[in-house]
Amino acid sequence: MPRRLLPLLATIATAAGLAIAVASPSTSSAATGEECRPDGLYQTPGVSVPYCSVYDTEGRENMGPDHSRRVIGYFTSWRTGKNGAPAYLASDIPWNKVTHLNYAFAHVDAGNKVSVGPDGPDNPSTGMTWPGVELDPSLPYKGHFNLLNKYKKQYPNVKTLVSVGGWAETGGFLNPDGSRNASGGFYKMAQSQSSIDTFADSAVEFIRKYGFNGVDIDYEYATSNKYAGNPDDYWISDANRATLWKGYDALMKTLREKLDRASAADGKHYLLTAAVPASGWLLRGQEAYQVTRFLDYVNIMSYDLHGAWNHFVGPNAALYDDGKDGELAAGGVYGAYDGTGYLNTDWAYHYFRGAMQAGRINIGVPFYTRGWQGVTGGTNGLWGKAALPDQTKCPPGTGSNVGSTTPCGNGAIGIDNLWHDLDKSGAEVPAGANPMWHAKNLENEITPDYLEKYGLDPKNKPADRVSGQYVRYYDNTMSAPWLWNADKKVFLSTEDEQSLVAKAKYVKDKGLGGIMIWELAGDYRFDDTKKQYTIGDTLITKIDEGLRGSAPYGSRKAAGTPPSEVLNVSATVSGFALGDNNYPINPKLKITNNSTTAIPGGAKIEFDYGTSAPGSMSDQSGFGLRVTSRGHSGPNVGGLKGDFQHVELTLPSWQSLAPGASVDVALSYQLPIASPSNFKLTFGGKSYAIASDYPRGSSDVPPTSTSPSTSTTTTTTTQNPGCAVAAWESGKVYNGGNQVSHKGNKWQAKWWTQGDEPGTTGEWGVWKDLGPC
Repeated sequence: MPRRLLPLLATIATAAGLAIAVASPSTSSAATGEECRPDGLYQTPGVSVPYCSVYDTEGRENMGPDHSRRVIGYFTSWRTGKNGAPAYLASDIPWNKVTHLNYAFAHVDAGNKVSVGPDGPDNPSTGMTWPGVELDPSLPYKGHFNLLNKYKKQYPNVKTLVSVGGWAETGGFLNPDGSRNASGGFYKMAQSQSSIDTFADSAVEFIRKYGFNGVDIDYEYATSNKYAGNPDDYWISDANRATLWKGYDALMKTLREKLDRASAADGKHYLLTAAVPASGWLLRGQEAYQVTRFLDYVNIMSYDLHGAWNHFVGPNAALYDDGKDGELAAGGVYGAYDGTGYLNTDWAYHYFRGAMQAGRINIGVPFYTRGWQGVTGGTNGLWGKAALPDQTKCPPGTGSNVGSTTPCGNGAIGIDNLWHDLDKSGAEVPAGANPMWHAKNLENEITPDYLEKYGLDPKNKPADRVSGQYVRYYDNTMSAPWLWNADKKVFLSTEDEQSLVAKAKYVKDKGLGGIMIWELAGDYRFDDTKKQYTIGDTLITKIDEGLRGSAPYGSRKAAGTPPSEVLNVSATVSGFALGDNNYPINPKLKITNNSTTAIPGGAKIEFDYGTSAPGSMSDQSGFGLRVTSRGHSGPNVGGLKGDFQHVELTLPSWQSLAPGASVDVALSYQLPIASPSNFKLTFGGKSYAIASDYPRGSSDVPPTSTSPSTSTTTTTTTQNPGCAVAAWESGKVYNGGNQVSHKGNKWQAKWWTQGDEPGTTGEWGVWKDLGPC
């Protein structure tokens, strides 16, 4: 049965118990689509959001008949073929193997609006054309946007989102000539509500104009940790570390509310998503990631976990920790945090799982490499070291440039760095960055025909030639492959078919929402004509095969059955120290009673947090806070075992919480956690969920108490609905929320179905029995 909001009028009766006056259930849930709202997703007050246009009645996203999990591909604007390198256009996307496409990137322009630059024939987003490529003549723009919408007509279940920001355009934007305008980007725009409003309004206008299904925010990074993000942005990011998270939270709330209003006006729910960090260091400076409540889902950037910014040689995107991470061991991390290693996908997943259900979390996989040269030690390079020989020449943002005693790395170059970035002087940035199709050519000792097109000169530069043997290795504990060239002492961390089979299984088994890919153009196939690897779809096919046919993803935040009634109480965390001072982590947990029911002393408060942090949370307020159930203890080699650490505390006998009152609990914990979640209040012999968890069935939660005259005590009964709906047809496709009549009963589909007869799928099946006609 749906949860119902505990009314705002209640009276405390006797010491033996409480008599609660229950308000009549809201009659607007059907109109607002509340039955389809994902568990925990914030809903803009007073707005009827058409969630059922995207979600089924279990709050799961409808993605068409062939997909129960997301496959999200980043499609980049710059692979146009105009520079001589191979193009990757919308026609190259394996549309039947993706569910979502994120267009990278739009930016925040000088007027605080979403932009892809000025229109014109050289604009890849809106103006460019390609010989032999037919555009949709019905659209008023050309470029990638035209082609994306052309193919969406053929594949209507695929959703597209415009991704704003990215590494290069978080704090500025690229001019048409390739120069960078250091405008301040997100860092500046999010400093005032007025500019946030301008940006959010423009985002709504942008997706309506160009046919996108939502907005993806790739802000790198709103963290209080100094020297995080693009060094080109330090002039503004480091100067504003204390307020970056506040601005990010305001930005996401504003976007959610303006997208919700647009959704209601347009009759379709617009998605708001974000690319989010995986590193425990970055996340420690992002408070408790309170913005998860505003997001349809998160895409974890569970890559770039090791790279040439330092000398520790390790995997780009390990699935699990192996207890031997050189960077973590050197920093004393294993000893400090109960043996927990935090530079792996599994740790990052459990961080976000503490605040949101598995189905709103997608893990990221890289279709590119990272690597070092001059590696010494380790096992076939793994967990070795590779410091840049001249530490006075470290790239910006690394080594002594940021006052670090950790040496910067000796990044691979030339033939081992095909997808290289250029610094301000136009020189190659050493990083070992290669698309996986180039890595496959190296692995198979193939000299490809495209080297000159990427600026290499194999005839005259030894570093630009294929030499030595690149031997593939694989670590089963971490599910991490790499190439090791013993002659050159080059280590390239890769992603391949074996590792993606393991990651798809991980997503499938744990009920995650899916997999995000950076970026589609790094995938490979073998070209039998050229006898070399080139851009293809081998890796995404492995993902598709691994996820296709999966059971529906996890749609509830809490483990077990939560309370059926909701008390209008909020729980927030604040007061975090900044950056490296934020250890131990000791914010204030504020419990605020927004109802008209006094919460008596002795009431028990319970909540969960993710096993990303050890089960050692305590309080400094005398509330007797203790972790009563540990989902995981000890080292996390091979993965964290459970999702939650479960906490209990008790209001002191003298500390009743009157309507409108608050109480602060001083917490203390070590590794970062996402917002404490799954709260339960117990008093008077009854337990309640709380409104600020936004549980399903708790829409239209008023922020303050109402007049007693507006609430009455009622008994609710279920009236059998009539069968004024069409009869079920075995060959017809039904989506979540569709209703049919069959054998005297009325039924409602929970998700996409075809051929499943109502009454035969069981309690947990696709059809929900609404009762006899």
